[in-house]
Amino acid sequence: MVLLVVDTQKALVNDELYNYNEFIDNIQLLIKKARENNVEVIYVVHDDGNGSGLTKGTDGFEVFEKFKPLSNEKLFVKSVNSAFKDTGLVEYLAENNEKDIIIVGLQTDKCINATVISGFEYGFNLIVPAFANSTINNNYMDSQKSYRYYNEFMWHERYAECISIEETIKRMDS
Repeated sequence: MVLLVVDTQKALVNDELYNYNEFIDNIQLLIKKARENNVEVIYVVHDDGNGSGLTKGTDGFEVFEKFKPLSNEKLFVKSVNSAFKDTGLVEYLAENNEKDIIIVGLQTDKCINATVISGFEYGFNLIVPAFANSTINNNYMDSQKSYRYYNEFMWHERYAECISIEETIKRMDS
């Protein structure tokens, strides 16, 4: 089992996110519990290229302070929504015989959605803990509706197990 922390970068983490405080607390808790239980924490960050808020080498590209990776933790860089496409992550997980992935991070309706669907297509067993992904309002729905649509309707029992933080931590312990 691994904990995959997706796009929790300074340019994206702000109080416009749905359920911001619980999102921050839950990811911090999951990272802490993963480390305590020897569950590998893997980070994926997004590079949009020069001139964006997510340009490699800029402050906005860096992982949010409260989620910083340890020096021995893997970090993969992506340039599309899926954490699996052309990042080396699939190969790394295969080399380490990892099939179970807990997915957390940003944004629910963009990179988390693409990563969940892509991970399912690669045959991984996916867990999406409650309130450990988030998004902002968009032109079509507010952030709460977007969160609920993906977590409670689209992914649940189709692509992933959408379960509580407590149940996720229990799975890490076993």
